[in-house]
Amino acid sequence: MEPGDPIEPSLRGYGQESPWPLERELGMRWYGTAVPGIGGRLRESPEDFVVEEVASAPGTEGDYLVVRLAKRNWEQQHLVKEIARRLGISHRRITWAGTKDRRAVTTQLLSLYRVTEEQVRQVSLRDVTLEPVGRAREGLALGQLEGNRFGIQIRGCDPQDLRERVARVAEGVAAGIPNYYGIQRFGVIRPITHAVGEAILREEWERAVLIYIARSFLQEPEGIRAARDAFQESRDVRLALREFPVHLAYERAMLHHLQAAPGDYPGALRVLPPRLLSLFVSAFQSWLFNMLLSRRMGSGTPPTEPVPGDLIFFGDGKSDAVSAANLPAARLQVTRGRAQTALFIPGDDFGAHPGYDTAPLEELLGPRGIGAESFRQASAFVGTAYAGTVRRMLLFPAVTVQVENDSVHLAFTLSAGEYATTVCREFMKTDPLQMI
Repeated sequence: MEPGDPIEPSLRGYGQESPWPLERELGMRWYGTAVPGIGGRLRESPEDFVVEEVASAPGTEGDYLVVRLAKRNWEQQHLVKEIARRLGISHRRITWAGTKDRRAVTTQLLSLYRVTEEQVRQVSLRDVTLEPVGRAREGLALGQLEGNRFGIQIRGCDPQDLRERVARVAEGVAAGIPNYYGIQRFGVIRPITHAVGEAILREEWERAVLIYIARSFLQEPEGIRAARDAFQESRDVRLALREFPVHLAYERAMLHHLQAAPGDYPGALRVLPPRLLSLFVSAFQSWLFNMLLSRRMGSGTPPTEPVPGDLIFFGDGKSDAVSAANLPAARLQVTRGRAQTALFIPGDDFGAHPGYDTAPLEELLGPRGIGAESFRQASAFVGTAYAGTVRRMLLFPAVTVQVENDSVHLAFTLSAGEYATTVCREFMKTDPLQMI
């Protein structure tokens, strides 16, 4: 089954089906609510998308200075490199727990190895504030946060029955919506990271490089699309280096490598920053989850009702497979809010709970020739462990809403690894390109 392939028409969904090809390709097949969308647009200004990281307070000792970073309209990787340049240190000495949106106003923690408060106070950047708040013995790592608080303004909504529709969607959202990985996980302008990850898992190095350099999208400027298309057709590295603009630094670095070492596609991938290279396979894992969740939601039984072959996930991080024998107990745990239905995403360990229904997973991976060894070799190639993980099927956010004329303000909190746009899409039900 390829991305975007249709799910059997006889299967009904939990809410209603998305009509948008991009969402379907990324596995975001269903909405959790059947209320008509309000339309509208996100991020008309950075102030329309406010994110505040929720994290434990740091300590007072250690080699890492912990600072609170407030930024407006900055891409995070670019900003970190600029902060490092101003401090005169390697950007690898700066770490963080969560990556925040660019077109937004965001607050989060950074950890800086062997940097003083006085050095930080000397850094002055437009729309950036750095405030020392403590110290730590270890640097922050991705995922090491409790969650994020969001304040989001949706403008230009359909005014017809707006208050009623917003209230009905908010009620449905609180009752559970699909916990999809959002479009940002796959690339905002060019949603390709999962496709590169699949090629790496299949050891199709040339294909991985060509997807990254040459796959074009309509939302890109015409000149960049033309340069990508020309390289896809000709594979002329010298011509591409003349046509690719300077700001496409990663593509140009790969092209320079291919110019010096023709045909060394694995080497071209390795010129990418380790953090970026590691994202590709994990993005494929995210795509797998979205596809599996869409299949489960189209199965005829909503994810609020566990069935044999599901997993249930407990608040302490433990999970268990649902069987015919333990089904009544599993349903009771879910009904009482002690557990939630969940799905397994394979990694280099590839193990799943005995009794978990792996047939849908095998249908997706089997034709692609991807198995346990694929993840192990990818881990060795990238230098990152890709452990299997369990992720709950549904979100249950309590959303506070305010409606004024044709604008809707949403306020809610999500746990780490959950996407605000997944909540927004339930209200908007519009072209996903309006939400990035």
